[in-house]
Amino acid sequence: MSDKNTFFKQKSTLNINGKLLDLTVPKVMGILNITPDSFYDGGVHNNIDQALRHTEKHLSEGAAIIDIGAYSSRPSAADISVKDEIDRLRPVLQAIAKRFPEAILSIDTFRSEVATAAVNEGAHIINDISGGSLDERMFETIAELKVPYILMHMRGTPKTMQKLTSYNNMVQEILEYFISRISDLRSLGVKDIIIDPGYGFAKTTEQNYELLSRSDQFKILELPVLTAVSRKSMIYKPLEISADEALNGTTALHTIALLKGSSILRAHDVKQAVEAIKIVSMLPSY
Repeated sequence: MSDKNTFFKQKSTLNINGKLLDLTVPKVMGILNITPDSFYDGGVHNNIDQALRHTEKHLSEGAAIIDIGAYSSRPSAADISVKDEIDRLRPVLQAIAKRFPEAILSIDTFRSEVATAAVNEGAHIINDISGGSLDERMFETIAELKVPYILMHMRGTPKTMQKLTSYNNMVQEILEYFISRISDLRSLGVKDIIIDPGYGFAKTTEQNYELLSRSDQFKILELPVLTAVSRKSMIYKPLEISADEALNGTTALHTIALLKGSSILRAHDVKQAVEAIKIVSMLPSY
């Protein structure tokens, strides 16, 4: 999709281990939770065979990136140690990297030790829900690892974030948060940064929709924007349905995000997200 009608030009490539991933046409990041307690699919893919099958399904449906999470960030999820997170992640990551050597693998972690262990096992991207706020070593580690970094907005921790939803000007405050952290990352030499506004993290349902409606304002940062709304409560609570029934609402929000300039959709349902991109890409640009 062309973005000729905006003054700001988003960065359109990521360096993945020496190869460029082109984001001129948005890409889908398929979610692979290997946790027992994630909000939608906890316990479904947390052994190696199940994880390999789900990865194969995501890739066959058009996922450009597989995002592997070994720590659940939902508010009531159990905390686990760094060692337990690595022990849960390592065998699955090794198996996926061996079976699908061309796949681009992202690791959903806020811990620098986990990031280092994962990259050493073949991961390519680190996806940090805390934006470096929960591990002071994370930014330096990303600079040392020389991998793309997904910088998300969150306040507090997964256990406290829903009590921290008071803003004077939410979008402005999130922009200031990103500007400060991007500056810190750049000063350390980090080149490939993706921003994630953090839907559902320290935001109410109403704030999530305000954020989505104004998400085109993040173009001022001239960085790829990742949208992660798949089957979240911002969809199923207003519709009075369950996460299992929230695919249609997810596709609706994906379409809006694409029209607002999102470069990556993080999705449980890859086929439908790929189709949304294809449909929106048919729109002529002037």
